[in-house]
Amino acid sequence: MRITLIITSLEAGGAQRVMTVMANYWAERGEDVTIITLSPESNDWYKLHHRVKRVGLRLISGPTHIAQAVRNNVQRVCCLRRELRLLQPHAVICFLDTMNVITLMASSGLGIPVIVSERTDPRQHHINLAWSALRALFYRHANAVVVQSNTVRDWASKFLRTSTVHVIPNPIKPMFNVIEHHSNFRGSGHMVVAMGRLGREKGFDLLIKAFGKCITTHSDWSLVILGEGRERRNLEILAADLRIADHVSIAGQVHEPAETLSRADLFVLSSRYEGFPNALLEAMACKLPVISTDCPSGPRDIVRDNVDGVLVPPNDVDALAAAMDRLMADQAERKRLGARAGEVIQRFSIERIMSLWEKVLMQACPQPLSQEGSATGGLVKRLREII
Repeated sequence: MRITLIITSLEAGGAQRVMTVMANYWAERGEDVTIITLSPESNDWYKLHHRVKRVGLRLISGPTHIAQAVRNNVQRVCCLRRELRLLQPHAVICFLDTMNVITLMASSGLGIPVIVSERTDPRQHHINLAWSALRALFYRHANAVVVQSNTVRDWASKFLRTSTVHVIPNPIKPMFNVIEHHSNFRGSGHMVVAMGRLGREKGFDLLIKAFGKCITTHSDWSLVILGEGRERRNLEILAADLRIADHVSIAGQVHEPAETLSRADLFVLSSRYEGFPNALLEAMACKLPVISTDCPSGPRDIVRDNVDGVLVPPNDVDALAAAMDRLMADQAERKRLGARAGEVIQRFSIERIMSLWEKVLMQACPQPLSQEGSATGGLVKRLREII
């Protein structure tokens, strides 16, 4: 089967990681997979299977005035349409709100089934009014709309046919299937780890404030934040103002976060809002005890409160600090939660999640799947097994 995946870039990020996992999974199984981005290939953070075709359109631009922005987007639509005509995919899967709209415009009239996916909570992550109106208009022309949680499905169902909206969570990245949380990796101190893009939505300022409330009682603990972004300097200033800079490290982006997670004692997700947090899945796959804000989309679908992690109200520094203080003081409770956390490997295995994507593909493009023979035989066989 010829599958084309489209996203703005393959720079570091949750949506980009998931798309890479999907592309590699299908390529390993013999499907004909292409990834198209607006950014050049030189910006890629993630490694692709050698069978994945890569097309970088080099159409990323900085801030511009309205007229230039319109011209840029017209150019993107035209270039993407040309690529789709050349590739003639059996199906297109696109990630991220504005890129979804551009793809639906570019594919109009080509007869190619298009599946679009929201990768965060659109009720919290706002796009401008023009893009929002275009999204409401063009999503109706998608063959399927994939969201990551039931709460976002409720949002989508207000303006789309319920039958076109599907909930598919993120998979555990394969490398995490073999990572264990080994206490003997740690030194004499203890470590809290957090991970994600350094943007306001991730709430790292809340985490630093909460950690600051705990440090006087737990002076042998440190906080390590893995990630990069525009809020780095503000977070560094906040840690200095709270006089805890010696205990806080912003380590930047890393290709193998499991190496740090495996040495940690506790993972904290402090987000104001989420889509379906990969960082939380990866920490739990490493059998780490986790604390997460119970923001409207994502964490509650992953964490079973007081079974394999702890949920706290979002935007509540005191509640977050209280949960952290309790687990930092209780090694037995951390061990109990961590032992159950590893069950996410089965709950969100790549095989299970990809079977959901393949069911959506079957629904979106039944004719190529049933008639193309050898080009789609591998996927058809698996779909028959699934169904």
